[in-house]
Amino acid sequence: MSASTRTTARARKPPPPAAAPRPAVTASAVIPGKARPRGTFPHFRRAGDFIFVSGTSARRADDSIAGAELDASGRQVLDIRRQTRAVLENVRDILASAGARLSDVVEISTYLVSMDDFGGYNEVYSEFFGYDGPARTTVAVAALPHPLLRIEIKAIAWRPPERRAVSRASRRRT
Repeated sequence: MSASTRTTARARKPPPPAAAPRPAVTASAVIPGKARPRGTFPHFRRAGDFIFVSGTSARRADDSIAGAELDASGRQVLDIRRQTRAVLENVRDILASAGARLSDVVEISTYLVSMDDFGGYNEVYSEFFGYDGPARTTVAVAALPHPLLRIEIKAIAWRPPERRAVSRASRRRT
């Protein structure tokens, strides 16, 4: 057998069998009862074991904004603490509709219109997460999609299907 024939023979060997790929679990949804996205995107997108929560604000389903009220003199008051709480509650509700919890969040990105709001935001954030919580980045941006919004948060959660099955089974036992 010549060298070129041996090379061709080796090249024709079938590759070793690969491990069976895990089926991809994908889903996305716009959640009823939540503020409708202002663009064509879902509240969340699941890709395998990860749930990606789109940028979420303090907007309510009726398009009013938590933490944006008029005071007695009719002046607009924007409360970063109330907006932060409303945003994190919205993220929590979106995750629940995807079968996850805030404790499943592994990363958060926060967008503040002003870093002057960082203290109030951080105070409320600490009510929801501690040092064992998600990795976090906070940046200031020039504007958000509505002039009364002071904060927007996007999140990534990790929730493997095996854990979801175990959680359902343990809930049935209790």
